[in-house]
Amino acid sequence: MSRSLAGKTLLITGASRGIGKAIALRAARDGANIAVAAKTRRKHPVLPGTIYTAVEEVNEAGGQGLAIRLDVRDPDSVEDAVETTLRQFGGLDILVNNASAIMLANTRELPIKRFDLMFNTNVRGTYLMSRAAVPHLLEAENPHVLNLAPPINLDPRWFRDHVAYT
Repeated sequence: MSRSLAGKTLLITGASRGIGKAIALRAARDGANIAVAAKTRRKHPVLPGTIYTAVEEVNEAGGQGLAIRLDVRDPDSVEDAVETTLRQFGGLDILVNNASAIMLANTRELPIKRFDLMFNTNVRGTYLMSRAAVPHLLEAENPHVLNLAPPINLDPRWFRDHVAYT
């Protein structure tokens, strides 16, 4: 049984491309309100999409999109994203913690600065977003938090060379 997301409000981090945008577009087809929250305001030289192009696609798919510039590592940015979502849509039903950073390297080759970026984005950012959103989610009829994360993969092709990430 599938449930419609019509009229529900989702705040999706890392929603300018990839899985985050795919979730946004699927929810938009149901008529959901979607806060597209990510860092990408301007076109990236290699990666597709911005928060603005994702919102255009959300609107075309039948949802109501809102572009929010967000750095999940920054508590002020996180609080602002949640408050902006609440002001625009009047509540929050679903938080999707999708923003992530990745570098496929083994432990000895992974620079500490890159590890800090991955940890602060993938772990701390998820915590900050959840912490800011939960009080508002508790006011929703059927609240959800969806956390996306890389799998712990013990397959030798991943674990052997990319243990710092997996």
